[in-house]
Amino acid sequence: MKTTAKRSCIIIVLIVAVVAGLTVLGVRFAVNGEEWATLRANEHLNEGGSFIAAGNVTDRNGEILAYTEGEERRYNDSERIRRSTLHILGDTEGYISSGVQTAYKTRLAGYSPVTGLHSLKKYGKGNDVSLTIDSQVCALAYDCLNGKNGVVAAYNYETGEILCSVSSPNYDIENKPSSEEIDKNEDGKYDGIYLNRLVDGLYTPGSVFKIITTASAVENVPNLDSWTYTCTGEEIVDGVKVTCPSVHGEMDFEEAFANSCNGAFAVMSKELGKEKLSLTAKEFRFGESFAFGNSETDASIFDVSAANDADLAWASVGQYTTLVNPYHMLTMLGAVANNGEAVFPYAVSTITSPAGRVVQETKPRSEVYITPEVANKVEAMMRNNVETNYGDYNFEGLSMCGKTGTAEVADGSKPHSWFAGFSQNPQCPIAIVVVVENGGWGASTALPIASEVMEAVYKTLS
Repeated sequence: MKTTAKRSCIIIVLIVAVVAGLTVLGVRFAVNGEEWATLRANEHLNEGGSFIAAGNVTDRNGEILAYTEGEERRYNDSERIRRSTLHILGDTEGYISSGVQTAYKTRLAGYSPVTGLHSLKKYGKGNDVSLTIDSQVCALAYDCLNGKNGVVAAYNYETGEILCSVSSPNYDIENKPSSEEIDKNEDGKYDGIYLNRLVDGLYTPGSVFKIITTASAVENVPNLDSWTYTCTGEEIVDGVKVTCPSVHGEMDFEEAFANSCNGAFAVMSKELGKEKLSLTAKEFRFGESFAFGNSETDASIFDVSAANDADLAWASVGQYTTLVNPYHMLTMLGAVANNGEAVFPYAVSTITSPAGRVVQETKPRSEVYITPEVANKVEAMMRNNVETNYGDYNFEGLSMCGKTGTAEVADGSKPHSWFAGFSQNPQCPIAIVVVVENGGWGASTALPIASEVMEAVYKTLS
């Protein structure tokens, strides 16, 4: 009897061990199956460390951006398109982590958690990915940057579709510079070359942050319509001089916003105080990162917890320690344009199997940032900026709302040049962000780029 009992115990222990082992294996497979299936050691997917066994990647018009020919990954015939779409498309080695060819690697290979790589074996190729971008508009934006570092991005604030996303510096994926060239990086030519600045960039915003300060004033200052300020060219706050580019004279708040008067905003920041301004920044999702496909953006920073009144004054005009991510700026513009509701930008439209079945379709996500009342008042003031300052002739037919920024940077280099705005034209519900690193004045560098890109988008959509 004792022998039988011992044998029974041993069998039970073995059964438990086998079940536990199978459970662990099942869990690990569920968690790591995609990664295992596309390891570089899998020669049917990779050639020389590069991912080749993938479906096509196309833009919104069906223009092929990437495809596999034989055992080689090939790209669009146009160098302008290859360069301008590099960071959205990504590379096959995985250096551009947010690019489609890395972030959607298993989808491109046709991997399924149920059937594994069955479709790849059956059809000899993986899934096709259709993007929301217009490659011709991206190529134009690339031309407009003219070799300068920065980012140009435009999206439909009603649907979330990104029509343009260009990050610079970039390279021609068909003629990639050698690792030695990139490592040597003479003259900073390849600074952050693998970063998609839309997703991974963090920039001092300068005066485009006044959009947030303006929203806070609308929310918290009951007599804002009768509020006035007389600009003498400077405002002294706690012994610190806050300067303006010119003497603006007496203005109401809307005029102060249109003139981008630092002195007026310095006084307004003291009236608002840390808590109210920080609360508005939090409403606009400062401090949060956002899902971008299978990647995440960097989080914008607004922290005035240790700021004195002078620091707060500079923070209110987008200086101090404030940093903004361009993707996040698009969502903020979207919220102002869309009655307070931010629709989140996305670049992957659909993923289609070799058999022609749509296996994934992106559905837009949104969140309410601010009330419609606040959004509409800020929108009206941004519209006034263009009408009275920048000029509607720069954005024919678009009823453009906007704000420029000239952001001083800590190392004494030329300021970053910004433009952030959106069209009220219902045929062109597009928001745009332009950042030119060390580009100088926003109105003279970033605004003309925004003008050309918005014109191209308008023609595309009309």
